[in-house]
Amino acid sequence: MQLNYRDQLMLLKDILSEHESECCGSVAEYEQLERLIRSLMANAEVNDQLKQSLETIYTYCQNGKNSSDITDFIASHQGQLTQWLEDINALS
Repeated sequence: MQLNYRDQLMLLKDILSEHESECCGSVAEYEQLERLIRSLMANAEVNDQLKQSLETIYTYCQNGKNSSDITDFIASHQGQLTQWLEDINALS
């Protein structure tokens, strides 16, 4: 089943919110975020400001899935997670 633009944004926000609140995640979640972001980046509905945030989140995912301690990695990005969620809500 193909997710539409709004569904993709909701899923992105849900996973990032979980990282922010629970301070835990998995390699599979990072890989799912990467797929979502690639799909959103190809979508003409996404404005340039949101694309900049998505690029930063994509880098976070790449570094996170290769981290030796995902929990510590997420904890070190709490401020950024909060900002990304605010950006997504404001720009979408």
